[in-house]
Amino acid sequence: MIPGSADRAGGVWVALGALTCVFHIGLIFSGLVPNLVARPLHMALILPWVFLIAPLSKVGAVLCAIGVLGCVWIAWNHVDLRNQYGFLEGQFQIVLAVVLLVIVLDAARRMIGWPLPVVALFALLYGVLGHHIPGEFGHAGTPIRSFLGTLVIAEGGLWGSLTGVSVGVVAIFVIFGAVLNAGEAGQGFMNVAAAAAGRLNGGAAKVAVLSSALFGSISGSASANVASTGAVTLPAMTKLGYPKRLAAAVEAVASSGGQIMPPLMGAGAFVMVELTGVPYAQIIVAALLPAILYFLAVWMGINAYAQRYDLKGVPEDQRPDRRTVLVTSVFFLVPFSVLLFSMFVLGFTPQYAAALAIFSGVAALFFDTAFKVQIGGGLQRLRRAMVNAGQQVAMIASIILCASIIIGVLGITGLGIKITSGILSGSGGALWPALLLTALACLLLGMEVPTTAAYVICVSVAGPALIELGLDPLQAHLFVFWFALLSTITPPVCGAVFIAAGMIGENWLKVAITAMALGVGLYLIPLGMIANENLIRLREHPLEALIAFLRLAIGLSLISYALIGRYQILLRALMILLGLGLLFSGVVLVYLRQP
Repeated sequence: MIPGSADRAGGVWVALGALTCVFHIGLIFSGLVPNLVARPLHMALILPWVFLIAPLSKVGAVLCAIGVLGCVWIAWNHVDLRNQYGFLEGQFQIVLAVVLLVIVLDAARRMIGWPLPVVALFALLYGVLGHHIPGEFGHAGTPIRSFLGTLVIAEGGLWGSLTGVSVGVVAIFVIFGAVLNAGEAGQGFMNVAAAAAGRLNGGAAKVAVLSSALFGSISGSASANVASTGAVTLPAMTKLGYPKRLAAAVEAVASSGGQIMPPLMGAGAFVMVELTGVPYAQIIVAALLPAILYFLAVWMGINAYAQRYDLKGVPEDQRPDRRTVLVTSVFFLVPFSVLLFSMFVLGFTPQYAAALAIFSGVAALFFDTAFKVQIGGGLQRLRRAMVNAGQQVAMIASIILCASIIIGVLGITGLGIKITSGILSGSGGALWPALLLTALACLLLGMEVPTTAAYVICVSVAGPALIELGLDPLQAHLFVFWFALLSTITPPVCGAVFIAAGMIGENWLKVAITAMALGVGLYLIPLGMIANENLIRLREHPLEALIAFLRLAIGLSLISYALIGRYQILLRALMILLGLGLLFSGVVLVYLRQP
């Protein structure tokens, strides 16, 4: 962990966090900054968070120093490097390219483990040695100076468009989330959820669903969501006698849904903007109804469990009073209102709107719940926000930089086009088999790498095939993005399940089975988006979208009750068939109209 503020080194981390925040916010107001300046400096800022963490090692310090100096060298010499057109000149540049690639791989390993760096390493080996592979999946070969240069001194690898998203958009919203979480906004989410759902049957579980939906939209991480909201909701559920496996499953499933919940949707929404060219506002409107359906299915699952167990609501004396709810909700409503008003009314870009929301969030840090100014407390909260922002920017940037290597190799070698052709061939040129192949690939890859990386890699190779088979680009990207989330609750990896089970002391497999039943929408809604394409067309066809929403809501409710409720086998089967019929009534038509 990063040394705390009480530690002598704490001030260093606060200063580095502040520098990280100032740099990324400053880019928004500084006009056009060359990509070969902004993106290498972005990497230079995140490397200390990766390598200079406890336990501190000499190797880590050396790698950090070399990486920072290498990134600064590229930024300083960006004009000359741009004129080289991705071709390395001299031994120094070759060594620098190799070292920076190794540092990126090791940074990702330190932050998220081996799977993604291993995939990136195999991609690099394919790029260097793939011309020796016979047949369709070999490539013609690229001179090593051009191959490495394209990845490291041009905008086709480390400094490509994906890293640009990390620099220009993702980092800003991560800072926004860190500022909100450092103040009273997190408690405001909990209070609003408790007031809205605490009195209902299964109220403690429904509080977890609502609070995780609110918090998860800004955290963008299922694991972070479980660790934060779960610290409150899990003890509350167990205290009221909820089965441990159910309590942990509710938290894992609700926290996973935060990544698909507008308006922020974690990092994936901003990556989607870059990859599709669809405006951010249009993406979050398209994603709204599917996200509501997901949480509705979880809600219905909790109702079904409430019929099996005596799931009590939160006692009245433990629910916040109206004044507390109103006061604490101000701490997240004001920044969110600034964000949404700036984007949708004033027409500002998402990153500019987020910067304004950050300023309002920072101001809120200096007020307590009595709306009295607290300079000392505000400064302490601001210090915490700076450190958390630096850590989270580093986590996401290390993932995106490593994934950028893979995307770069796919582009240089043409492997992405070959895999796309393989999907088209394996599906027989029909959409529905291609969808199932893509879903399987997303599930398998998502078990090995984080959601955003799994989405980027899968959509890079499968997205063109799905679009060629007739899907709208946004429809294809949302489909892949949803299925990249499956690994959060699906064994054997199921990261959110592991964390929730560990926090409550329950067998993880029992939690996973319960979570899969509660989170059945995660498996079915992406397919429902294809069979009912109007579901994501709320902006263009609001009436048709709402009709599709209603049909899917009834279908998912029937399936949830059938899986969880206590009914006879024949009645369960009938409910499932009716539910699937409502979800996929358009599948036959979709299938038949394919070439």
